[in-house]
Amino acid sequence: MEERLAIIRLKPERIVDWWSFLGAGAKVLERVYPKAQRIVVEPDPLLLARSEAAAARPWWSLRRRGDARTEVMLDTDEPRAGAQLVWANMMVHAVADPPALFMRWERLLAVDGFVMFSCLGPGTLKELRELYRRLGWPQPTPDFIDMHDLGDMLVGAGFADPVMDQETLSLRWTDPDALLRELRSLGRNTRPDRPGGLRTPKWRAALLEGLESLREPDGSIALSFEIAYGHAFKGAPRLRTDQPTTVSLDDMRALVRSGKRSSSP
Repeated sequence: MEERLAIIRLKPERIVDWWSFLGAGAKVLERVYPKAQRIVVEPDPLLLARSEAAAARPWWSLRRRGDARTEVMLDTDEPRAGAQLVWANMMVHAVADPPALFMRWERLLAVDGFVMFSCLGPGTLKELRELYRRLGWPQPTPDFIDMHDLGDMLVGAGFADPVMDQETLSLRWTDPDALLRELRSLGRNTRPDRPGGLRTPKWRAALLEGLESLREPDGSIALSFEIAYGHAFKGAPRLRTDQPTTVSLDDMRALVRSGKRSSSP
């Protein structure tokens, strides 16, 4: 995502860093936009505390004086509207209702502000899903959303000119136990229909044997991770003449500054 910031001319004065700690984008944002205020939004109190500790500067730090203020809050709170950038790295796939989240982001942005995010796509862990199908087991992953559907959701939320693309990464392990340890560290299966009980040693042995069958000629076990990227802008509000329309004061000021006239679609 950092590489994609180079194509954006707007220099944000206020950034909303959504689920910041796990997204690990703080250093990138501070380096690219050193003068911007950063509002950190976290999904739970544990990550909130970690972000507060990360944002704190020791009293003797030379960077303490003159730094942009960093505000930390839970995502149950509502950041003040008028940000120029919403940044969300590798978290949309963990959200139960992406369209509602996109609408919330759109409300947070000023006119001409933009959202930039990344998430896992449907090609993620395709080898593992195929193995589970072959063994007759329920799927080990949630249903990740295709990037084209994410683009439609952005349009539905009111964003303009969404741009979506993707890349597929291949991660390799030397043995099945190392693979399973790392997958557990990345998260869990959030499917509602996942098995509720504990698995047996016999089941684990079958899984390890199945993973062994995925070895490639070089001896490694490879799994695919599809990463989807998206960005979109908040356009100026369009006023309808056939019905009452409510426009925020910030959006009205943006219309006046831009010199644009509202028109009916």
